[in-house]
Amino acid sequence: MATQHISPALCAPAPLSRPYAKANPGYGKRSTPGQRPPRPDDFALLPERERYVAGYVDHLPDGAAMDIKSLAKSLPLYGQMAVGSALRALGVAGHLRHVRCPADAGGGQIRWITRTYWSRTARDNEWWAAFLGAVPAAPAVPAAASVLAVPQQRTEEPEPVPQPAPGPEEAPQAAPAGAPSPAYLALARLGRADARLALSAADCAALEEAAAAWLARGVNTEYLVRTLTAGLPAAVDSPVGFVRRRLRDKLPPLLPAAPAPDAPATPGRRPMVECTQCGAPGRPEALPDGLCRSCRTSAPADTTTAPEPPAGRDVAAYVGTLRELLRSP
Repeated sequence: MATQHISPALCAPAPLSRPYAKANPGYGKRSTPGQRPPRPDDFALLPERERYVAGYVDHLPDGAAMDIKSLAKSLPLYGQMAVGSALRALGVAGHLRHVRCPADAGGGQIRWITRTYWSRTARDNEWWAAFLGAVPAAPAVPAAASVLAVPQQRTEEPEPVPQPAPGPEEAPQAAPAGAPSPAYLALARLGRADARLALSAADCAALEEAAAAWLARGVNTEYLVRTLTAGLPAAVDSPVGFVRRRLRDKLPPLLPAAPAPDAPATPGRRPMVECTQCGAPGRPEALPDGLCRSCRTSAPADTTTAPEPPAGRDVAAYVGTLRELLRSP
């Protein structure tokens, strides 16, 4: 009969006895809220290898690298395969989840960053699903090329040069009450795009409502100007009549209304949990114990994959099963 190791003597290597690897900004370890204070017997029920890895990870600060390669470099007793098996077992035991979070990279681009959420206190699947379902999108993160901070030099702004007040002949004309609408400005630009469609101020005001109908259907002013000036005849006798007819005949179709912000129009922008074994993404509720369906049902080559825990999650009994299954070197 195998001897149960409940001594925390090998809980972890000396905490931070060597420089730990720091993840890129936005990545790495994230501690979950509501954990109890650390105790010497936090991971005493885990097998020796998992207890050793868990103790080291628990001492790491937020933002530390949590990839298998970085952890294996800091844990001399185990290689990458052993560390990967230990992380998988810690996910099954309820201590961690790998999560992909969308982050704004600027310029309308979205970057996916991988975080490992860690809990010293073992949590069940329902807790993890509720917690990860409420994780917001990550804040903006710099590109990988800009990870190193570059000191910024302070520059003195030139003092504004006072401008002389305009004389009576240079005084600007008073602006009309209310700023001109985008539709009015687009019509005014037609003459500059093509002189054959030069419109007067009165013509722009008369056609403004018809042009605004185009913008209300989702097109921008560039599209409006380009469409109205395309394929003009050699001569246009009446620019205002010609533009009025094109505004009526070429009116774009009415598109369906955009979905509400809370509609699932962009499901890929929500945080996704990664399977701790194969890395496949999915919703938190679809990866109980941090494992996808394929990794839960398939039998891998090693014997470190634990069975699905009981519904009630008797921690002592369940970890005892883990201990027997995770005793491979």
